[in-house]
Amino acid sequence: MSISDIHTGWLFFFLLILFLLSAFFSGTETALMALNRYKLKHLAKKNKGARLAMKLLEKPDRLIGVILLGNNLVNILITQLATFIGFRLGGNAGIAISTGVLTLLLLVFAEITPKTIAALKAEKIALPASYVYIILLKVAYPLVWLINLFSNALVRLVGVDPKTNALQSLNHEELKSVVHEAGGMIPENHQDMLLRVLDMESITVDDIMIPRTEISGIDLEDDWNDIEEQILRSNFTRMIVYRGGINNVQGFLHLRRLLPLFHDNKMEREHFENAIVPPYFTPEGIPLTQQLINFQEAKRRMALVVDEYGDVQGLVTIEDILEEIVGQFSSSPANFDYDVRVHDDGTTWVDGAMHIREVNRKLKINLPTNGPKTINGLVTEHLGHIPSPSTSIMINGYPMEVRKTLNNAVKTLIIYPQIKELADSNTED
Repeated sequence: MSISDIHTGWLFFFLLILFLLSAFFSGTETALMALNRYKLKHLAKKNKGARLAMKLLEKPDRLIGVILLGNNLVNILITQLATFIGFRLGGNAGIAISTGVLTLLLLVFAEITPKTIAALKAEKIALPASYVYIILLKVAYPLVWLINLFSNALVRLVGVDPKTNALQSLNHEELKSVVHEAGGMIPENHQDMLLRVLDMESITVDDIMIPRTEISGIDLEDDWNDIEEQILRSNFTRMIVYRGGINNVQGFLHLRRLLPLFHDNKMEREHFENAIVPPYFTPEGIPLTQQLINFQEAKRRMALVVDEYGDVQGLVTIEDILEEIVGQFSSSPANFDYDVRVHDDGTTWVDGAMHIREVNRKLKINLPTNGPKTINGLVTEHLGHIPSPSTSIMINGYPMEVRKTLNNAVKTLIIYPQIKELADSNTED
């Protein structure tokens, strides 16, 4: 029995089957290549289809080879069958008509439509299809291997390694983009925490430390009655103890350990000095991630930040680092919650000792953080001198006015609403 003996109706039925096969190959190719490899890796723990898909994608050259082999074979059969049907129904004119109609039908029903659906429903199509391709790959392996032998040789000529793993690691910025794009799948506060964790590697202890001028401590050279009064009135649970000056630090003092002595009237200088814990130092420039590990290893909660000469530059605590992740969780004085006042006219009054990163976070603005760490340092660097009250300056499109200075530093600064045009021009520059 030859093809000429087959009824035209059956020929159309076979043509339909071939169209469906072509759509299958086209759609599943798009679906498999559109799979999220990291999500697939997670699904593979509990889904066999996902495991098979991962196995196929480990060698994409073989997968593409078997798909294109099947798709081209089917499309050739479609062309031959459509030409025969066209000739049977209309002779030479029927061949011309069938060619035009076939091109349109192949584009719509065997290429564009299945690929569009597959791109939108990649998992639902790719995972079941993986079972089929595993079998096809085994059956057609000799032919696929031969085809890949030649194609991979050509690929290497253009400098591409066909064995490169498609599952590449994401860099820091790409991870941040993934978190941003998660949208409603991750609560907003969780997104903020994840982004802060990712930023911790680029943040150093200098960025969050309590500056030297703001550190409150106990001077052992003070009168004993004054020291007792300072302990009783302190709002802190831990304090620095030094002798004569902060660069001569003796250690840290946990004030709660002294309360029983006060209660029993046994508080004396000797007991006081015995309660001092040796100081713990960390060099400036240490990333927060490393400092958090250092705190864990040393079993300490507080460290003095020193420069290359050993001079104390500031104080950092484990609470400061945790607040970089979860945000402010206490408004006690121990956390140095600087004054930020937002007025109805849109102006904001801030303390000059505030860290720029904290101002950016609280006010949702974008002041530069790649230079000075505090507002005072930012203004002083831009002006090139110590400003006097009423001095105005423009930084990143934000007009600013020095309201008050104290001890050669900006004490209070007024930040006005951003002028968008100036901000855009600064960005372009």
